[in-house]
Amino acid sequence: MQTDSVTMSAPFFLGKVIDTIYTSPPEDFTSSLTSLCIMLTGVFLCGGAANAARVYLMQISGQQIVRKLRESLFSSILMQEVGFFDKTRTGELINRLSADTTIVGHCLTDNLSGGLRSLAQAGAGVGMMLYVSPSLAGFVLMVVPPIACLAVIFGKFLRSISRRTQDALAEATQLAEERISNIRTVRAFGKELTEVQKYSEKVDHIFELAKKEAVLSAGFYGVTGLSGNIIILSVLYKGGLLMASEAMTIGQLSSFLMYAFWVGISIAGFSSFYSELMKGLGAGTRLWELMDRKPEFPLNEGLVLKPEQLKGELDFCNVCFAYPTRKDSPIFQDLNLSVPAGSVMAVVGSSGSGKSTLVSLLLRLYDPDSGVVTVDGWDIRDLNPYWLRSHIGTVSQEPVLFSCSIAENIAYGAADPSRVTVEDIYRAAQIANAHDFIQEFPKGYDTVVGEKGVLLSGGQKQRVAIARALLKTCPGLCFSALDAENEFLVQEALERLMHGRTVLIIAHRLSTIQSADAVAVLDQHRVMEIGSHAKLLANGQGLFRKLMEKQAFLQAKQKQALFK
Repeated sequence: MQTDSVTMSAPFFLGKVIDTIYTSPPEDFTSSLTSLCIMLTGVFLCGGAANAARVYLMQISGQQIVRKLRESLFSSILMQEVGFFDKTRTGELINRLSADTTIVGHCLTDNLSGGLRSLAQAGAGVGMMLYVSPSLAGFVLMVVPPIACLAVIFGKFLRSISRRTQDALAEATQLAEERISNIRTVRAFGKELTEVQKYSEKVDHIFELAKKEAVLSAGFYGVTGLSGNIIILSVLYKGGLLMASEAMTIGQLSSFLMYAFWVGISIAGFSSFYSELMKGLGAGTRLWELMDRKPEFPLNEGLVLKPEQLKGELDFCNVCFAYPTRKDSPIFQDLNLSVPAGSVMAVVGSSGSGKSTLVSLLLRLYDPDSGVVTVDGWDIRDLNPYWLRSHIGTVSQEPVLFSCSIAENIAYGAADPSRVTVEDIYRAAQIANAHDFIQEFPKGYDTVVGEKGVLLSGGQKQRVAIARALLKTCPGLCFSALDAENEFLVQEALERLMHGRTVLIIAHRLSTIQSADAVAVLDQHRVMEIGSHAKLLANGQGLFRKLMEKQAFLQAKQKQALFK
């Protein structure tokens, strides 16, 4: 406000200077002109200091707002249930976190500051114009209402185009993120040029939307610029007539002209503010939707069992389930399965029978459509999901590691990685049979594994994942989502991990199934057979025997192809 006051007072004092030059007697001319110029110099110095302070405060405020927006949005995204990520693309979320937050932050700081400044300057300028010459001001300001109506219409179109542009940008970001993260697959199939063409099509769509926005902006700013010039021309015409009739002095006309000029600049600035505000609202709509979205499952609410209460007995009772994005394709229908505490249960079945879905339900990544999943007789919907997952260790056939060091990946399994000592990491790696191959790397445990652990072999990634699971506090429960590759060191590490725990193994290999206490066979959306390996294999017409014969045949074919 101080900046605006200084700026809008300058034309008034400049008009006084002009009148002093033309009207002061010779004996008072020098002193009057000197005092007015000194006063104006002080006014300009104050204005410069105030403007610098405004810019600094707006810059800092803008960065703070963007930081808070990104923190809140990232927190809201991570709180959502897994089903939300099944429907929402990663690239879209990344675009919201990066581009949209920047647009909204700019809209709420620099743009808002500029808009308020333009509004204040326009208001002060109109007030001073009315003070200097009410009749001339009334004549000039007739052009303002049509411009205001045009701005409202322009803003509606711009907001719509802005939302479509942000959506198109999110699609392009999604495509780029997915292809870059899977560059080895793209390279293996020789699809580089195809993917470049796909991305170019997305970028072309963004460009077409940008052209529409450019046409709208060009027309709007062309009209507002023309209006500003008409205002100046009207002031010269009407003011000249008033000077001819001696109703105004040359100093008053000069002041009025400068005020009219500032009002014109302010209207142009306010128009820019309005258009940027519409862009901010277009980008912000999706941000508010994400930030206000309530997850279907609580993250850290519910019952927490005492350590002595946790034994590890698991039960699936009449479970029916279909993924939220495929409700017409049921995975389970009246599935029943019991896993005694401390036992090892292997689950087998054809691809798509729901083996991995069992683990997802146990981790409460999804809730069954009907039926219950219990741990030691407690419905997992009544338990605290955060506590439950902290007591479940998972090792998958294709474990995903973070693009940081091996030590950081192992420590990630602990409840508080910052409190994990080097000795803890070494001990977990030794139990997982990972210590020796890690030590062979030039940087040892500080070796960076690359995105998703791509710089490690499959067996190495699995042993690091086992070490990570070992640091997790899961004395009663440990679920292995998929059995490991047929490598002795990995199998040995898995056996150490499973010792004394309730284990659910999604099994593919004979060696894994033979060591299990019981085997459950999934087919037709439910458990069709259950029993020991020997008992199920003895049933010549059973589904399990047919699965094993098929598996043995496939393994033999693979070996035959390998030796060829």
